[in-house]
Amino acid sequence: MPRLNLKPNHKAIRYYYATLQQYEHQGITHEGAVSSPFDTLLQSCAKQVNATLVPQYPMRASKGNRIVIDGAILDAYGLPLGYWEAKDIDDNLAKAVQEKRDAGYPLDNILFQTLQRAILYQNGQGVLDVDITEPANLIAALQYLFSYVPPALDDWQTAVSDFREHVPDLASKLKELIEQRHETDPAFKKAFSDFYETCRTSINPELSQDAVDEMLIQHILTERIFRTVFNNSAFTRRNIIAREIENVVDALIRQAFSREEFLKPLDRFYVAIEQAAMLCKDFSQKQHFLNTFYEKFFQGFSEDVADTHGIVYTPQPIVDFMVRNVEHILKTEFGRSLSDTGVHIIDPFVGTGNFIVRLMQDIQGTALEEKYRHELHCNEVMLLPYYIASLNIEQEFFQRTGMYLPFEGIALADTFELLEQQQGELFTRENTERVKRQKASDMFVVIGNPPYNAWQVNENDNNRNRKYAVMDKRIADTYATDSKATLKNALYDPYVKAIRWTLDRVSKEGVVAFVTNNSFIDGLAFDGMRRHLPEDCDVIYILDLGGNARKGLKVSDANVFGIRVGVSINLLVKKRRNSHGTPNSFTTAPMRCGTKNRNSTF
Repeated sequence: MPRLNLKPNHKAIRYYYATLQQYEHQGITHEGAVSSPFDTLLQSCAKQVNATLVPQYPMRASKGNRIVIDGAILDAYGLPLGYWEAKDIDDNLAKAVQEKRDAGYPLDNILFQTLQRAILYQNGQGVLDVDITEPANLIAALQYLFSYVPPALDDWQTAVSDFREHVPDLASKLKELIEQRHETDPAFKKAFSDFYETCRTSINPELSQDAVDEMLIQHILTERIFRTVFNNSAFTRRNIIAREIENVVDALIRQAFSREEFLKPLDRFYVAIEQAAMLCKDFSQKQHFLNTFYEKFFQGFSEDVADTHGIVYTPQPIVDFMVRNVEHILKTEFGRSLSDTGVHIIDPFVGTGNFIVRLMQDIQGTALEEKYRHELHCNEVMLLPYYIASLNIEQEFFQRTGMYLPFEGIALADTFELLEQQQGELFTRENTERVKRQKASDMFVVIGNPPYNAWQVNENDNNRNRKYAVMDKRIADTYATDSKATLKNALYDPYVKAIRWTLDRVSKEGVVAFVTNNSFIDGLAFDGMRRHLPEDCDVIYILDLGGNARKGLKVSDANVFGIRVGVSINLLVKKRRNSHGTPNSFTTAPMRCGTKNRNSTF
């Protein structure tokens, strides 16, 4: 890690001591107050090394107990680089450190600190114990903390760079091998042909052979990661979709090549990611790590795929905020809760499973198994996030109950395609049955982050969003018909289709919580949509987070996703209408959704 640019006369250091002096004049000595200036100082240092200080960081200690550390320094992948634990002026720091050691606190790289003293542990050993009332000692302690690189991360950054560089070439070679086997291997040709027809039936009748080739490539390149990082050696046997793809892969490699030999150029990366994942002390950290890896993988592997499907990872504070407010609406509007029987929940664009996992954390333990078995549903159309979501959700259930159960509420399916004509088998009999059960359920809660990108980066690219006859007709008959705009292409953005689909899916009453593009709030093309929303819903909350780069805002400063389009959180409530029901209006509110708002309602 690079060395901090830090001197006694620098603003961050001067501010720290000046604030403590003010507290001393006021007689303020308790930890909650005096730790705040050090928090600010650590944040300033973290920015210098492209890291983030996360205060009040929850995690699982080495003994399995849950703890909350005052601060964790995380890299861009969410991997912990160091920790900080503050004590107040009256604490015996050495005694407090021993208590934390006994409680299983991580000792990889952690700074224990009071106003006068800092004790630093690295790799399980005490390496520094200094009086930090002296600026030089304070700076030394910070330099030690931020310069330490955990052994598991020694090769990590280099491996990530190598992976992004080599994966396209390796994928291209794999593509060539697959094309050769199409021509020369009858057994593979038959296995692939059967699977290809299944994919066309299940996902998209117009699906190209190249797209299915890409599914095989993605599976071959990432299957080891799912087995090792998730410590799930039975993954390809347990997962109903991975099992089918493995059958095709077996036919491919039987006469063509050795999988292990072919993937040797990536072995260093696989080892690095496995070692890096060991720094994650509990599954929630591992989940964030793999979500970030997934995004980075697509940036290196297929920008067109990422662009077409609007791949954007939802920040955890937004997920927390949306789940809490769904529960709030259920209680205040319906007298119900997420744990109640009959409250079916679906994430129709589940991605890597963050929303379902977070919902499970708020479902009461006594209700969780029934909910998990019968009332939690989700769809994903892309292979890698489907794998990750399955593993994330199953692991959350295992952590809550101590029991492994396959999650049968997830389907590999295109939510919009399910509206089209009656379909045959969707990949496998089990996947088909899951879709049938989902269709037969009355959804009460719909939550998630639908894709949104009416136009890709380049309009000439061959990766525009696909058309859906039934869904497009619903848009045409409602939002488009009642629009006075001349250009209406934006109404066919996937996020608009998602809202239209959802309000049809929640037929009588329920709650919808989506984080989407915010262009429908005031865009010219969306006047018809704005007219219909109050007719379809009884209560609407639009939390406008801003962030539209086209309005002159810097993406890094103004957008919660770091993307160029504006964002809003949309909470839509449908209740059973009486005969005198009248159209409602909706209200927008500018709001920045971050950690400060995590406990907010409306």
